[in-house]
Amino acid sequence: MELPSVFAPFKRDPTFYPSPRMAMKSPPEDLAYVACLYTGTGINRPDFIAVVDVKPESETYSKVIHKVELPYINDELHHFGWNACSSALCPNGRPNFERRFLVVPGLRSSRIYIIDTKLNPRQPNIVKTIEPEEVKKVTGYSRLHTVHCGPDGVYISALGNENGEGPGGILMLDHYSFEPLGKWEIDRGDQYLAYDFWWNLPNEVMVTSEWAVPITIENGLRLEHLKDRYGNRMHFWDLRRRKKVSSVTLGEENRMALELRPLHDPTKLMGFINMVVSLKDLSSSIWLWYYEDGKWNAEKVIEIPAEPIEGSLPEILKPFKAVPPLVTDIDLSLDDKFLYVSLWGIGEIRQYDVSNPFKPVLTGKVKLGGIFHRADHPSDHKLTGAPQMIEISRDGKRVYVTNSLYSTWDNQFYPEGLKGWMVKLNANPDGGLNVDKEFFVDFGEARSHQVRLRGGDASSDSYCYP
Repeated sequence: MELPSVFAPFKRDPTFYPSPRMAMKSPPEDLAYVACLYTGTGINRPDFIAVVDVKPESETYSKVIHKVELPYINDELHHFGWNACSSALCPNGRPNFERRFLVVPGLRSSRIYIIDTKLNPRQPNIVKTIEPEEVKKVTGYSRLHTVHCGPDGVYISALGNENGEGPGGILMLDHYSFEPLGKWEIDRGDQYLAYDFWWNLPNEVMVTSEWAVPITIENGLRLEHLKDRYGNRMHFWDLRRRKKVSSVTLGEENRMALELRPLHDPTKLMGFINMVVSLKDLSSSIWLWYYEDGKWNAEKVIEIPAEPIEGSLPEILKPFKAVPPLVTDIDLSLDDKFLYVSLWGIGEIRQYDVSNPFKPVLTGKVKLGGIFHRADHPSDHKLTGAPQMIEISRDGKRVYVTNSLYSTWDNQFYPEGLKGWMVKLNANPDGGLNVDKEFFVDFGEARSHQVRLRGGDASSDSYCYP
């Protein structure tokens, strides 16, 4: 039966799905947008967003088909996200929005670019630039990091205040104009350090993590700062009241509480977070956070030890005679079955079955680059650096990996030079990983970081229905 004409003007964005279960049945991605940077390489050129063809049937498969060149140098592109996503279908969402614009902040510059992907997805263009002075004046924040499309606006985390100190936090952009609105927090309590954030929308819970303030990290890692300048807590907030309600310390000996991956099933108040390094033995760990008996808890569910080594080491690691795993990113498949873990020091991607989130089981791993493995791509391309950023397709069958962490830290841990690359892993639905020999993207002297898949991916969308 044909709908009355009153319904004709509105058509829901077909990339929005009420539930992760439905999103897994969406069409496969055809394009990837990749943050690439010259910041920190010694090359005086602006960073760019690369458009990569990821459709296997295409003549330009695994090729950079376009670059969105930015107008300034030293932005340090890092994480970025969409203006709108499946959260628009939440009861308090705005379903008339569409996934059209990439919101791209500079981590070092605090500048924000709005990039339109609709008119020509293969050749998107910048349509608005929000200067750092405006961001700082309105919000008091700088050094912008994670972008999430909320049902009521665009949220961006910031590592510090306008002077590069603390506290860091979250700012909001207007959904329509992208103008900064101000600080998100009303009552932050003792929260000072910031990094990542995510949420459980139906339960109105925000979760945030800790790295360090900008003046601590920007000129590189100093070992003497690890003990008292890097974070090891996560914070839980009342999303509606914008108030911190609880904090959990993730081991007194651990530092750098980074990526938050809540379960996509909105009925489950739990998720994973990675701790980069232990002051005790250089190990990395994954913790499960969860709500039980009226309070927030966290427990270590994975521990990955450092690897002793007799060979050459970068200067920063020579005192230890070992390579720490440096788990710097994690990502969770939409069915909440597999957790992917990057070991940026050792040079691995690991896949864990987390069907029982309290007892993860290692089901696959591949070796790529690394200080320890120094493994090349199966196509014989040399890999500098190691797996860092991870992005998973919505159906869970493909995993995209890039290799840059942060410019000054890249230079410390990979002083021989780090050239940007992107690889694809094929994931077995029953467990197991292999490197796709036919897919390799070489970004040359530019370094590669966040990947966003056109139509959505495992870390871009939030859902309000199971």
